[in-house]
Amino acid sequence: MQTEPATSFTRPNLKPSQLPLWWLLKGISLLPFPVLYAVSTFLYWVLYYVIGYRKKVVRQNLERSFPSKSKAELLKIEKQFFLNLTDIMVETLKLVSLSAEDLEKRVHLQKSQKIEGYLSQGVPVMILGAHLGNWEFMSAAGNKHFPFPVDGVYKPLASSFFESFLRFLRTRFGITLVKMKETLRHLLRHKGQPRILSLLSDQVPPYGEIQYWTNFLHQDTAFYVGADKLRTSFNYPTFFVGMRHVKRGYYEVDFQELLPIPQAGAKEEGHPLTETFARKLEAWVEQYPADYLWSHKRWKHKRPEPGVEA
Repeated sequence: MQTEPATSFTRPNLKPSQLPLWWLLKGISLLPFPVLYAVSTFLYWVLYYVIGYRKKVVRQNLERSFPSKSKAELLKIEKQFFLNLTDIMVETLKLVSLSAEDLEKRVHLQKSQKIEGYLSQGVPVMILGAHLGNWEFMSAAGNKHFPFPVDGVYKPLASSFFESFLRFLRTRFGITLVKMKETLRHLLRHKGQPRILSLLSDQVPPYGEIQYWTNFLHQDTAFYVGADKLRTSFNYPTFFVGMRHVKRGYYEVDFQELLPIPQAGAKEEGHPLTETFARKLEAWVEQYPADYLWSHKRWKHKRPEPGVEA
């Protein structure tokens, strides 16, 4: 059974000194969407034209990822990305008070029948996502959509306030958050249960932990390989989840199977799941470029020369 979403009157467990900031953010979340998007448009102008927040990073990422696009095309993507970014900020705050019914109207999940088929047969499923669209909306809507438990793997934040705040947002609709370092223990505890394991798999591994490089968006790119190990250890069928804008504040989510349940006793060379995910994500980003998180320093690590370990 899924956990009932928290009401808008609950709050995270905070220190007394942190409550004023909580009430401020909650007050902002109670504003209607048209007002929030007006705030977002103002923030966009400040971030893009006044502060220039990570504009060099975004521009460099876009130029290297789309070498065949013209400057005009890249500039259009760049500006739309920054507006999407500020929209994500206000939409994420809105999750403090957003009802499940309103969320369902704004995020349409489709092509999930195969996932539901596996779960109905008692088979747990792994879903690999990325920083596409509004991934916080996607996570919340996914838990509302599936009548099975959803486990989301995440990295804790250094700030105690924002760690508590984001945990509150992400668990309001029933998802179970699992710290990355506790993933294996959690999975062993629930082994064989029909559940969904969800991971954001486009994050950058620490340089000393890189085990796999591939060409992604015309650049040497490092990926985590944990999903490959989990797939073969727990016999997960695995899906890619992509999110795209329909219009401001509204999204569509698609699920596409990456690899089926591994064959018993079969040995796989390399990291086939990671490579398949990289190709699927690359195709999605090329189709919906403004929906990806370009301000992220995705390519901060350089691939070592042959014979040199990362």
